[in-house]
Amino acid sequence: MRDIKPQALRPVQLALSVSLALSAWPVLAQSSDKTQLETVTITAERRVENIKDVPTAVSTLSGEKLDVLASGGQDVRFLSGRVPSLNIESSFGRAFPRFYLRGYGNTDFRLNASQPVSLIYDDVVQENPILKGFPVFDVKSVEVIAGPQGTLFGRNTPGGVVKFDSVRPSKKQDGYISASYGTFGSATLEGAANLPLGGDWSARVSAQLQRRDDWVTNQVPNSPTSKTEGYEDRAVRLQALYEPNQGFSALFNLHNRELEGSPRLFRASIIKPGTNDLIAGFDPKKSYLNAKNEQTLHATGGSLRIKWALDGMTLHSITGIETVQPFSRADVDGGYILRVIPSNFKLPPYDKEGEVFFPVETSDALRDHRQLSQEVRLESSGNGPLRWQAGLYLFDERYTMESIDYLAAPADALVSTRQTNRAWAVFGSVNYRLSADLNLRGGLRYTQDKKNLSTTGKVNASAGTSASTDNNKVSWDLSGTYTLSPETNLYARVATGFRAASIYPASGFGPQSQARPETVTSYELGAKSEFWQRRGRLSATVFSYTVKDQQLTAVGGTQNVNTLLNASKGQGRGFELNLELLPTDNLLLTLGASYNDTEIKDRSLAMPPAGSGATMIGTPDAKGNYSIYGNPLPNAPKWIANLTARYSIPTADGNEYYIYTDWAYRSKVNFFLYRAVEFTGKPLTEGGLRVGYLWNNGKYEVAGFVRNITDKVVVNGAIDFNNLTGFINDPRTYGVQFKALF
Repeated sequence: MRDIKPQALRPVQLALSVSLALSAWPVLAQSSDKTQLETVTITAERRVENIKDVPTAVSTLSGEKLDVLASGGQDVRFLSGRVPSLNIESSFGRAFPRFYLRGYGNTDFRLNASQPVSLIYDDVVQENPILKGFPVFDVKSVEVIAGPQGTLFGRNTPGGVVKFDSVRPSKKQDGYISASYGTFGSATLEGAANLPLGGDWSARVSAQLQRRDDWVTNQVPNSPTSKTEGYEDRAVRLQALYEPNQGFSALFNLHNRELEGSPRLFRASIIKPGTNDLIAGFDPKKSYLNAKNEQTLHATGGSLRIKWALDGMTLHSITGIETVQPFSRADVDGGYILRVIPSNFKLPPYDKEGEVFFPVETSDALRDHRQLSQEVRLESSGNGPLRWQAGLYLFDERYTMESIDYLAAPADALVSTRQTNRAWAVFGSVNYRLSADLNLRGGLRYTQDKKNLSTTGKVNASAGTSASTDNNKVSWDLSGTYTLSPETNLYARVATGFRAASIYPASGFGPQSQARPETVTSYELGAKSEFWQRRGRLSATVFSYTVKDQQLTAVGGTQNVNTLLNASKGQGRGFELNLELLPTDNLLLTLGASYNDTEIKDRSLAMPPAGSGATMIGTPDAKGNYSIYGNPLPNAPKWIANLTARYSIPTADGNEYYIYTDWAYRSKVNFFLYRAVEFTGKPLTEGGLRVGYLWNNGKYEVAGFVRNITDKVVVNGAIDFNNLTGFINDPRTYGVQFKALF
């Protein structure tokens, strides 16, 4: 813990002190009201447990909060900032989200990019970044588990886990339907129902349709793209549960997603030179494209989860198959007015929207994708002080990436890259209760990971066109939980994690590159408390981690080359806070906050200046490059905070009016490894409001909602090789929603 700065510790020490003090509230409070917060149970350690008893930082989202946050028809990025230390962004739109926990993530936009934050949907790891965008609907809960988790989950999880659990089938004949309509012709139709099958079988079908009109009009005449930013996103999930007795169950899952629409809209010259402001007169409803923007995605997958109670233990088997075929074609330069490229790229950028140095129109696609995974896990089922679990994990993924440059000669346009990834791991953990107040846990994991890659087409072959990796590593974790009082637990945890080597394929823009494996060591200390006669719940965590040989992606610049590299060390430290309060029977408040101080610690790494004429921060060396030593990790805001408040107004006949507001804040972010004024994302605060009416014992609900209520629009991502090309968050939207339970 020596790496933690004293100034970062002080807020955490205060939070922990507050937690301990609040644990005394049940004694001091005189209220006789029995209304309490609901108990939160999670499966962060692969068992159903009270969140207070789990020795790691876990945040959850479920129920009404998920419905409210998704009101505007957004994709999985609506979760960004809604729990401490979680940031999600994308340069592909709805198809390819990139997750960051505690500032630890990966900005690589290639379709074979690996991410240190693992996304697990219904116990199956979604490894390829395209798989991580599956829509969120009919979900029981979302758990965000920070820090390395490899001794509990099959796939490598050095940065943490974002875990989705769908509502399971039951023999109750119930379900729901929800419909909404709003700004830009956005509409969502969603529903789920349990299907009566009789006997030992039950089934549930869930589906969602999200659509939005093309609301941005292209100002370039005769362009193949007249309007853009619309989409139609359809997803369905069918589950069947066979449960002949309490000791055996087999859950079948089949799911599909079909997406048609627009990729992320790149907008040239929208950043005012010398600032990170939007240019004067910027209109989100206008674009300047002279090429085609289109995106499609087909994804189908299935799984079989078996749970079988044996003598003193339980066997779990999770078999998964996923396939995905995305295609995304974009006017990457985002403009149409061509300027002569200055010989040294030092000419100040232009401030007229649509101006670019050179045109770029490309597409990326996956063909023949297939991911197979198999996890077998045994866990103890006794009631003694010792609990354990052990598992074997097998993983096999293969696919072909196809990139097309539409401005190249037809014979040189297509670049095809084939990659295979095979991995296996054994993992296990032991929990032992030393006393009524002290519980210890330790875990161990061995991973073997192999990749093979080969590229064909007209590419820069100076570093070769094929590569192979073969890595193995042992990782571990150790934690302890101490019961300070029936209401308050303290815990400490140290954990290590591992991410195998990555390969960046050769392209027409740059040579093949490779990054060595990275390892992370994380330290964590926290407290979890329920207080005020369970009208309050607080968790507070302080953490520090060091990534050795951290894999980074250098994007763009004057050389317009995307390159994988290793920093000898990356560091992060900070704290996280979650608070829930029920001050009165009718008012529920939640507050989340986090501080993440990240740094790149490698004096040997330096980047060429931005390729967009941006204003660089720092002093160049003799070669004109800028050191990135001490820079924050990309897309890692120091501060994240969120707030929700729900106030209900019961009526005499048992119905209810309510007002629900939610707010999320993130501080400024660095888009790239180097620092530049124009490529520093502004702080962003987005809020929502929902006003609704529930009647017939909550069976029916009608509501009006507003998202991004202040209409705050900023540059929240950029492309560095042309003229200050960026993209923005959605402006204010609003609509109405109706939901019925049956």
